[in-house]
Amino acid sequence: MIRAYRFVLRPTVRQAQALRDMLRDHCSLYNAAVQERRDAWRHASKTTVRYGDQSAQLKDIRAFDAERQGRWSFSSQQATLRRLDKAFAAFFRRVKAGGTPGYPRFKGAGHFDTVVFPKDGDGCRWDSTPHDRQVRVRLQGVGHIRVHQHRPVKGRVKTISVKREGKRWYVVLACDGVPAEPLPATDSIVGIDMGTVHFFTDSNGNHVENPRFLEQAAEALADAQRALDAFPQRTRRRTKKHRAAARRVARLHAKIRRQRLDHHHKAANALVREHDVIGHERLNTAGMTKTPAPKPDPEQPGSFLPNGAAAKAGLNRSILDAGWGLFLGILAQKAESAARRVIPVDARNTSRTCPECGHVAKENRVTQAKFACVSCGFTENADVVGALNVQHRAGLVLCDAA
Repeated sequence: MIRAYRFVLRPTVRQAQALRDMLRDHCSLYNAAVQERRDAWRHASKTTVRYGDQSAQLKDIRAFDAERQGRWSFSSQQATLRRLDKAFAAFFRRVKAGGTPGYPRFKGAGHFDTVVFPKDGDGCRWDSTPHDRQVRVRLQGVGHIRVHQHRPVKGRVKTISVKREGKRWYVVLACDGVPAEPLPATDSIVGIDMGTVHFFTDSNGNHVENPRFLEQAAEALADAQRALDAFPQRTRRRTKKHRAAARRVARLHAKIRRQRLDHHHKAANALVREHDVIGHERLNTAGMTKTPAPKPDPEQPGSFLPNGAAAKAGLNRSILDAGWGLFLGILAQKAESAARRVIPVDARNTSRTCPECGHVAKENRVTQAKFACVSCGFTENADVVGALNVQHRAGLVLCDAA
């Protein structure tokens, strides 16, 4: 089993500066590689530059600029070029599929925040043996950095990543061969129905409230964003006050992200401890949060009819604030570790199907919260009905597998 561990780094002042220099130089390498690909396509008869071509130039680049590029790990620089190659591969895949391509862009200093070391021992070393009661990680060009290790690392460390979030630095260890830790069997199967009023409702009728972290911080976030936008364009990133305003916005977003992660981990843990099998709807969050297409007015060229975009924007914001995709990913990882099973099922008509008689009709859903079957008269909370149908479909999957 593969698992990632993330720990806070405690660098010294000198080490923090070296880490910033490492990010800056890898960002410079990334942007130079983007420029080379663009120039080759535009000015060299649409020549395509690939990862192998750019990786072969690294030796000469490191020799020419030994002070900046030569001091860092060769493998980490290859990983940066591989990251760009994946971005271009995804771009061409979207072009072939007829989607919105999204050409890979240059990275600003504030948007390049991760350096990856593909192999433990090659430019980096995870030292799990405490020195003076401190665990350390060694990075080429930086030194041995203290790590705040709050839990043991299991399995074999494969890759090491260094990530910056605001003023904090983290190390992320990707490990394989992590042993599973099965929990005692409960002989329980449950279905959950994700929502925005309630974060989710299970088939036993329990509601988990939606914390709405973004909504709670909306006023403070709006104030911070207004203060940041008040700076004229010509003075941005040039004054101490502007940098402080940008850090304030980043801190608020980071806090919301940490709160959401904490909530999702706790909710997933509770489900995994109590149930052997957990069914959930197979949700396409990207499609659900898509902006409505404009409706041209046939009678007035250049004008558009109302398309409900304002109401849809509010719903989209609520869905993204809930973080369904993040939660389901965490749930799947925890279930795998505990030898539980998570079953995604078809989400169609889960809130319109009567769990008693099986009658399907949109009239069954009286309101957002009320379900009343027009065939047999069964009434229940609509979210509970959705969870019951998810549980039933997950049970059918289990029977087919058996």
